[in-house]
Amino acid sequence: MNKPKLTYFDMAASRGEECRLALHIAGVDFEDNRIVRADWPAMKPTTPFGSLPVFEIPGKAPLAQSNAILVHVGRRHGLHPKDDFEAARHEAMMAHVEDARAHITPSMRMSDEAQKKAAREALVAGYLPAWAGFAEKQIGEGPFLGGANLQVADIKIYVVYKWIVGGIIDHIPTDIFASYPKLKRVHDAVAAHPGVVAWYGRG
Repeated sequence: MNKPKLTYFDMAASRGEECRLALHIAGVDFEDNRIVRADWPAMKPTTPFGSLPVFEIPGKAPLAQSNAILVHVGRRHGLHPKDDFEAARHEAMMAHVEDARAHITPSMRMSDEAQKKAAREALVAGYLPAWAGFAEKQIGEGPFLGGANLQVADIKIYVVYKWIVGGIIDHIPTDIFASYPKLKRVHDAVAAHPGVVAWYGRG
């Protein structure tokens, strides 16, 4: 291996996509290793925590957990605050984004449609608006979380926001976050960033 490698499934609305975007925006020449589900059982025991994504740097042990990967990339490439307290504030928001995933993901495993519908309607009625409200309070005048510059926390917000409002999760309406303009502003600012436009404009 002569360049960094990121391993994840070929999924756009994912922790892996956050890391891919961060690496691309940072200008890192990396191997985008996308595996299929059939290969995962054999690979799982070889990963640091039995999970993906995994980021490998020549000469270093594999690094796992998306937030750790994002912070590492951010620190090395000017995409994470240098001030310790502001960095911690961004990392708290990243953990808050993971909380949203943790609440939605169990419904993805439900095979009973009535049970799934009830679970997601409960999220729409309670957890998701509350989640967005707390996120909204952390966002300043923007356009990004911490001001004028894009950081890895913004990328994470963008990917999860896009997933939740994208119409791909049954029973979660696309206007679920309509009352949270700052959250939408972060999403839109990331979507318009030249690095993100270039990533999704690849042939």
